[in-house]
Amino acid sequence: MNEQDKNKTNHDESLKNKQGDSGAQPSSWNRLLSKRWVFPAVYTAAAAIILTLVWVYQDAGQKPLNPDTAAVVSQEAAGTGTEAGVGAGTDDPAALEVVASAESLAWPVASPADVEVVKPFYDENGTEENHVAAMVQYNDTFVPNVGIDIAREDNQTFDVKAALSGEVTRVEDVPVFGKVVEVTSAGNLKTVYQSLGETKVKQGDEVKQGDTLATAGRSEIEKNLGNHVHFEVYEDGKVVNPSDLLPQR
Repeated sequence: MNEQDKNKTNHDESLKNKQGDSGAQPSSWNRLLSKRWVFPAVYTAAAAIILTLVWVYQDAGQKPLNPDTAAVVSQEAAGTGTEAGVGAGTDDPAALEVVASAESLAWPVASPADVEVVKPFYDENGTEENHVAAMVQYNDTFVPNVGIDIAREDNQTFDVKAALSGEVTRVEDVPVFGKVVEVTSAGNLKTVYQSLGETKVKQGDEVKQGDTLATAGRSEIEKNLGNHVHFEVYEDGKVVNPSDLLPQR
């Protein structure tokens, strides 16, 4: 080969390298990506990894809590602990509020079966019969009964019980209504007991549902009823019918 042919060959090879036609060999990564099966395989592997992570996450979420963690969660969910008043002494006001808020109204007597309602609550939307039976006459004045009057059939006295737990906020002897005891409970509830005989509590006392407040007695305004207790219930300062809240006897 003469000198001219060699120069021509070198010139052609140099031109190929500069233009990138076929002088540079493809890399192994490019060769791999050129295969048709590569992208489906990568997609399948990625899907398998994602599914595996999902299974692991679900399995971890279904594992039971350890005893210490479960106890803490249980206490938080149930609102237990000293902050909620549970475990504190019965003299703790917070504990009394928790108990009172969970109570339903009880009959203000030891044995509801031994008494009867001798004068009902005056219901504005009630029947004419109710309106007549629930009027209270005092001298020449008629007023609607804002509570219920409870007495024994034999006219004997009986113990008057707290219908709800709470604080005794009033003990007073009122000329027309007789002795009065008022108990204020959680939830803006107040129960009033009138026509009492001997009182067993004083203002400021904390009482539980069922504690004896007094004995049934008499009052000037309802002297025709004999020994009885006049029982009123207030919610948010508004009088309500006790018979709608009391359990069946």
